[in-house]
Amino acid sequence: METTFENKLSLGNGIYTIREIARILRLPYAKVHRWLNKYWDGELGQAFEGNYSWRVEKSQAVGFHTLVEFYILVQFAEAGVKTREVLKAHVELSKELDTPFPFAQKKVLENIKTDGKKIFLTTNGITCTLDGTKQLNLSFIRLFLKNLEFDEDLIASRFWPMGKEKNILVDPKRKFGHPIVGKSNIYPETIYNLYKAGEPEKFIAFTYEISEEEVRHAIEYCEAA
Repeated sequence: METTFENKLSLGNGIYTIREIARILRLPYAKVHRWLNKYWDGELGQAFEGNYSWRVEKSQAVGFHTLVEFYILVQFAEAGVKTREVLKAHVELSKELDTPFPFAQKKVLENIKTDGKKIFLTTNGITCTLDGTKQLNLSFIRLFLKNLEFDEDLIASRFWPMGKEKNILVDPKRKFGHPIVGKSNIYPETIYNLYKAGEPEKFIAFTYEISEEEVRHAIEYCEAA
């Protein structure tokens, strides 16, 4: 049996297929598939003798912390940082912090620095340098950091994909981590399907006992995806 870094089918870890990751993070399916299999389960997984993903029927899935890390790793790649350097930094930070998910750590996300030419990650006095061809748009990382909530161990625990001002939440402890509307357990797709069928926003809000604003946020989330 293969070894994975997060318990399979765990309510607390969430279950995210490649298609769901693409939807939540607004990324191309092909890119998610390539990065997961080539780098996470490939090179990073080999470094720790395990996999970041598992199979759910015919779909490949990962846990919440892998979902969080994926966004950060993609940002490095989009900034032109050499993949080899990103992987080396990930391995070094993983060993230093004793975790396969260094980019889900608050202290790592808060200590990403750049001088316009190189990117630095400083944790516990150790600085890892990533050489990129373009400057990393740190605003994306900072925005992502604001959209996360961290537990008492300062590890990412919840995520608002549209920002905390919008009532769409990804909580790995609820509904297997599927995006839900606010404090309810209602899927955005449920609201969106009623809206597409012609039901008024006010009627939908009354039926599901949520606000009209939450109805609009669910619609916005689904239309963007």
